[in-house]
Amino acid sequence: MTIAAPQAAPDAAGVPARKRVFVLGATGTIGRATVRALVQRGHAVVCFVRPRAGAGGTRAPDDVPRGLTGAELRVGHVTDPTSLARDGLRGERFDAVVSCLASRTGAPADAWAIDHRAHVHALRAAKDAGVTHFVLLSAICVQRPRLAFQQAKLAFERELMGSGLTWSIVRPTAYFKSLSGQVERVRRGKPFLVFGDGTLTACKPIADEDLADYLAGCLDDAQRWNRVLPIGGPGEALTPRQQGELLFALLGRPPRFRRVPVALLDAIVAVLGALGRVLPPLADKAEFARIGRYYATESMLVLDPASGRYDASATPSHGTRTLADHYVALLRGEVSVDLGDHAVF
Repeated sequence: MTIAAPQAAPDAAGVPARKRVFVLGATGTIGRATVRALVQRGHAVVCFVRPRAGAGGTRAPDDVPRGLTGAELRVGHVTDPTSLARDGLRGERFDAVVSCLASRTGAPADAWAIDHRAHVHALRAAKDAGVTHFVLLSAICVQRPRLAFQQAKLAFERELMGSGLTWSIVRPTAYFKSLSGQVERVRRGKPFLVFGDGTLTACKPIADEDLADYLAGCLDDAQRWNRVLPIGGPGEALTPRQQGELLFALLGRPPRFRRVPVALLDAIVAVLGALGRVLPPLADKAEFARIGRYYATESMLVLDPASGRYDASATPSHGTRTLADHYVALLRGEVSVDLGDHAVF
């Protein structure tokens, strides 16, 4: 299959050419940072957003531009192919699509509607718009897929790889916000909760702005074309216990931990799974419990297919901001974290 190559090339001075970029998922945490990174690089950015954007659909269109300065906003429904073409792309030509779009809950219906079908619609519309490069924000956890949202993401990854477009599939490790849920708990004097002994898993968390810089850089760096790109932040991989120790040290307090047995999660999954077969509303809750169990027992690092083990040394790093930097900013009140619809993660 012939792979289309992005047409815009650097100028004589080596400065990457300005491209017209269509962004999906622009109102999410990573999406907003990515739009800023694209605008800073001089690209012409068009964002396709929902009529009610943000976590839980709480932001009206008039509220959105404050987080997407320098980009053009178009409102419509990404799950509707007609709206995507009519309200989003509008028959115009674009050089690239950058998608930070993801299902809000990870529930099976939501995952297949957003992580797969909406992306399939976007891919087809992109090809009609002359797009030559599609940059996809995926997730490193798809290496060992056991959940519906992982299967949905992988299904679209395969579609993208076979599309004939140039593609870049970025699989980040943990986000800072996903490791921030216990900051206030610890600040209030409570122990840090860990599963098992707190060393079952590890990750190399990456800052929003560092991940956004990496995503934007995929448009110009040919080394990132037609590749699956795992990426983490700077520094060594951290276990949950090390994350807790770091937080206590920043607060000047001795570490206190409370262990939660993984067997408790297994029991919750079993009970909700059984009830979900009888009471459909509980089926999604069972999936949320499976998601929690997965993240409690699987590392967010590159998986060595030969050994079946996660390998921190094989997990690339990008950026400069560390989890310690983020915790300091949180404790000082310089930043805030809203998990919103992703609280389950």
